[in-house]
Amino acid sequence: MRALPTKLRGMWKPIAAAFALLTSPAAAWEFSPDPICTLFHQQGEAEVIVTYDAAVPLYTLTVTLPSDQRWAEGSFRIDFAGGMPPQIGTTRQIVSEDRRTLLVADRGFGNVLDGLGSAVIADMRIGRSGSAIELDGIDAPLAAFRACPDETPALS
Repeated sequence: MRALPTKLRGMWKPIAAAFALLTSPAAAWEFSPDPICTLFHQQGEAEVIVTYDAAVPLYTLTVTLPSDQRWAEGSFRIDFAGGMPPQIGTTRQIVSEDRRTLLVADRGFGNVLDGLGSAVIADMRIGRSGSAIELDGIDAPLAAFRACPDETPALS
């Protein structure tokens, strides 16, 4: 078995949380605080997982396309229909070997969370590949995700 690439080593908790949530089908947006703060949505075969690990600290966004689709090469963007900000993007995404799953990690996700909370659709794309994700029912799970406890010890 090969070791994880260096850029993935700090992301094992978000990946474990993603797989834990995948064991049960989801009809709506869901929030779980264990093992790390996780926001999950499944729309058909497409899946979106947002995690926050306060111990690192690190946010991740994982988007898995349906089995008949693959991510293209290029820059990743999210267009928030009816939301603010209207669009965000990055070139720092990691795409899985089978090109179905995309991962973005960063220490700050304010614009992502703001967009998810204010839009009706999040259109996640690289070129023409991607998925338009409905945001109906995200309000309560997103509020719980934003309030997820910070595990940073208090300074005395």
